[in-house]
Amino acid sequence: MKAISLYQKDKHRWLCFGRDPDKDEKIIDTNQYMITSGSQSIILDPGGIELFSQMLTSVLRYTTLDNIKALFASHQDPDIISSLGLWDQCLKNSKLYSPWIWESFIRHFGMSSIEYDPIPDEGKEIQLGNITLQFIPAHYVHSSGNFNVYDKEAKILMSGDIGAALDDSAAPFFVEDFDAHIPKMEYFHRRWMPSNKAKEEWVKRVRRLDIEIMAPQHGGIFKGEMIGQFLDWFERLDVGIATNK
Repeated sequence: MKAISLYQKDKHRWLCFGRDPDKDEKIIDTNQYMITSGSQSIILDPGGIELFSQMLTSVLRYTTLDNIKALFASHQDPDIISSLGLWDQCLKNSKLYSPWIWESFIRHFGMSSIEYDPIPDEGKEIQLGNITLQFIPAHYVHSSGNFNVYDKEAKILMSGDIGAALDDSAAPFFVEDFDAHIPKMEYFHRRWMPSNKAKEEWVKRVRRLDIEIMAPQHGGIFKGEMIGQFLDWFERLDVGIATNK
C-alpha cells in the first residue's frame, strides 16, 4: 500500500494511504486518510477488513497505536469501516466518530474497546492536538447519514464518496485531466447519489469553504482549480437514475 503526504506544517500532517496492488480485482480500491496534530492522530474511513494488515503496517510507519486517538467513519459501508473489529482489538482509549443513525449498524463490525461518539445530523467540531476538525453534513450524498471532514488550517476536505472514481491501483493519486476523469465518476455519481436536492445543498455548503484539496474515498484527489471544476460538473449532473446499461 502506497502513502503520500497531502499537507505538512510543523506537527500537523495529512497522509493518504491507497493504491494497493495486491488487492483482489473484484474489490474496489479505496483511499484511507490519517491526520496528525502533535502526538495525536485520527484515521478517516480506515477501510475494509481485507486490507487491515496492510493499513496497520502503513500507519505504524508514521505513528504509534497509543497516539491513534480516534477513527472516523463517514457512513456505514463495509469498504469504509468493516475493519473496525480489528482496530478495536488494537486501540485503547480511542473513539469512533460516525453518524448517530448508523451506530446500531456499525456495531455489527465489532466494538468493545473503542467508544462510539455519535455525530448529530447538524455536524460538530472536535479538537485533535492543536487543530480543530469539522464534521460537515453530507446527508443523502450518498448515504442517508453521511459526513465529510474539513480541516480549515490545511484547507482540505475529505469528501468520502463524493468525487469518487472507479480507477485502478496504477492510477496517480491526483487527478491530472478533469475531462478524462469524468467517465470514471459519472455512472457512480448518477446511480449512487439518490437526491438532486441533497446534492445541490451539499454543493452550496462546500462552496462556502476555503478548500485547496478535496480528497474522496475512491480514485483521484482534486487539487486547486480541479475542485471548482468538480463542483460545477456535479451541480449540473442529474443523479438518482437507475439504468440497466
